[in-house]
Amino acid sequence: MTWARSLLTAFLFICAVSHAFALDRVSFATNWLAEAEHGGFYQALVDGTYERYGLDVKIIQGGPQANNRLLLAAGRVDFYLGANMIQALHAVEQGIPTLVVASLFQKDPLILMSHPSSGLDRFEDLPRATAFIGKDNLVSVYQWLKNAHSFHEEKTKPYNFNPAPFIADKNSIQQGYVTSEPYEVERQGGFKPNIFLLADYGYDSYSTTIDVRADLVAQKPDLVQRFVDASIIGWHNYIYGDNAKANARIKQDNPEMTDGQLAFSVAKLREYGIVDSGDSRVLGIGAMTDERMRSFFDKMVVAKVIAPNIDYRKAYTLAFVNKKVGLPIGANAAPVPPSNR
Repeated sequence: MTWARSLLTAFLFICAVSHAFALDRVSFATNWLAEAEHGGFYQALVDGTYERYGLDVKIIQGGPQANNRLLLAAGRVDFYLGANMIQALHAVEQGIPTLVVASLFQKDPLILMSHPSSGLDRFEDLPRATAFIGKDNLVSVYQWLKNAHSFHEEKTKPYNFNPAPFIADKNSIQQGYVTSEPYEVERQGGFKPNIFLLADYGYDSYSTTIDVRADLVAQKPDLVQRFVDASIIGWHNYIYGDNAKANARIKQDNPEMTDGQLAFSVAKLREYGIVDSGDSRVLGIGAMTDERMRSFFDKMVVAKVIAPNIDYRKAYTLAFVNKKVGLPIGANAAPVPPSNR
């Protein structure tokens, strides 16, 4: 009887320990194939940060044939990587109950590129050029460019993620991301394009946001907080620490990704302060403010991208950010320990 009682006690202890260390399984869907622009999330996955925050995270890649935002709205995934605040504001317009809970990029990496020494070396020169613009950006950010900087829609041509037409036409400009398209232009065209980061010219959207359904925020705020905090630490360590394992995992998920592209992307993230600038230097990585949200909303209303009668405050919450997680940041910052929870 004593032996049986001891065995039962040991069994109950093992069950209790297993329960105590059980991880919450969550899914995080991205908006494109794995790349350095997702690096902080992969860093948190491979260095154990998510696990130390009690999370078993599955990253689901996006891509040209995927609509992972729809999966979020349908409750098929828990978290989603949003590209910009226009998507979040449209969700409010459409009555889709999602919220932005963090912005890992303080600057949207969206750029325009031009050929050097072709008369298009200043931002104010660009409106007269032929512009290769993608369909999504034509109806959103390009409308802001028309309103704020006198760009002309009749000068646009479709951009189909192939830089060849831009490379061939010295009197043209092309959209892109500072972390991506300039690398391909250098590789294929043999020249370094002029880079104009739209965030430096008044386009103040947040980017690389963490989007969540409103019901998850209401029902499991601790889960959301843990995912946000762990992702922030992941981004800090991807930018400032050893990101070799994260990059290896990115290449595993996206075999077409190259070491050269990854190195270029990380260098540009650092050079332009995409993650670690502005409010994030005081409030922590992932920072957002009401003032900036209002500024961007007003600009999109004037550009007729967003209807003026929506409540933009329903697109986001500040409950999970501005807690100084990931500080200090900057060129001399040391990696943050994966977790102190």
